Amino acid sequence: MSEHAQQATTGLDDAPESDDLDISPGKIAFPVVMGRTSEFFDFFVYGIAAVLVFPYLFFPDSDPVQATLKSFAVFSLAFIARPIGSIIFMAIDRNFSRAAKLIGALFLLCGSTMAIAFLPSYAQAGMLAPVLLAVFRFGQGLGWGGAWDGLPSLLSLSAPANRRGWYAMVPQLGAALGFMLACGMFYVFTRVLSQEDFMSWGWRFPFFVALALNVVALFARLRLVVTPEFKRLFDEKELQPRRVIETIRTHPRQVFVGALIPLATYAMFHLVTIFPLSWTTLYTDHNAADFLGSLFMGSVVGGLGIMLSGILADRVGRRGQLAIAAVLIAIFSFFAAPLLGSDTTGGRTTYVIVGFALLGLSLGQASNAIASRFESIYRYTGAAVTSDIAWLVGAGFAPLVALGLCSKFGLEYVGYYLLSGAVVTLAALAFSRTLETVR
Repeated sequence: MSEHAQQATTGLDDAPESDDLDISPGKIAFPVVMGRTSEFFDFFVYGIAAVLVFPYLFFPDSDPVQATLKSFAVFSLAFIARPIGSIIFMAIDRNFSRAAKLIGALFLLCGSTMAIAFLPSYAQAGMLAPVLLAVFRFGQGLGWGGAWDGLPSLLSLSAPANRRGWYAMVPQLGAALGFMLACGMFYVFTRVLSQEDFMSWGWRFPFFVALALNVVALFARLRLVVTPEFKRLFDEKELQPRRVIETIRTHPRQVFVGALIPLATYAMFHLVTIFPLSWTTLYTDHNAADFLGSLFMGSVVGGLGIMLSGILADRVGRRGQLAIAAVLIAIFSFFAAPLLGSDTTGGRTTYVIVGFALLGLSLGQASNAIASRFESIYRYTGAAVTSDIAWLVGAGFAPLVALGLCSKFGLEYVGYYLLSGAVVTLAALAFSRTLETVR
């Protein structure tokens, strides 16, 4: 057994110990949040447009429900591409540098997002239009997979022993901020523009904004990953890229169970963001702009839930906090259909607010639970690969499956789908006690 493996313990709560570092976790936190915010902004801009715009511009020959299902099928391509992107850009990291990997990945992500803003509609280009949409969506996924820079793991490793839960949740704030920006921007445009202007050019503007946001995030992250002091920290913590196949071959159970632990979180992720927007616009008379306002308020609550997860994790442990969140999501699954299917806007707004609160409580610790399962020399690659698989299984097809289920069998089946994710998470947490979690 290797020297690293001999240091193994059991349990998700056994995170790596901190060494005395010259650099405070606070200095790492800002570029981490900026990077996550830019990535999630790109993806939520696409996700909102996949409901409000793409079904009508790229799939006009289908009825609204079928067109939205086709749009969600294209939406899923990025999650299929993400593991491929990790493999490609990990190779660039090993053979060139982390800076080259990060620059290439973010320019691919940003370039694919901006390219969507220039796409012609189906009426202008025929089948070429949805084909190009699929190509650039796949490009987003490749870039997203390559954008992993190791800073969240370094942040966790650098955190004080009694504040690990708090610092583990910091990167996840980027998800809430990214959704706030995307949702707020679409809210303004749907409010101030006519439907004709919005469908003609208004929806394209948020895709342009991705350029500025990604450039700021790129420089914030490069200022750290290319400096000698941070290179030394990455070396000391052994946060260096390993081959993906080697990581999976040496840690198959950690990858498998680690991908299942956040299943409830990632299923919930799109069932309170993208899916309810599609349900509302397709099956109710709830104004899309008003519902975007509800989603914006929900994202604020979600951000508070993420911060609360850090406080709870430091008090009850990460495993206990994740289990509590999964149980609450399971309970919520029984109320999801009555709330979202309510005849009143208040019921649907309650679904969003409560759903975002539970999402934040769960999301805040889900990512670091994955990273802490690997011995140090595999943590950099293991965290990226396991996260890719978890997003693919848990979130990649969630809007497509949820809309397909409710359109054929009824809204209550969306609750069953969410319940299945919570059950799998609880089972994975129980099974993970038998696996080694390495310091």
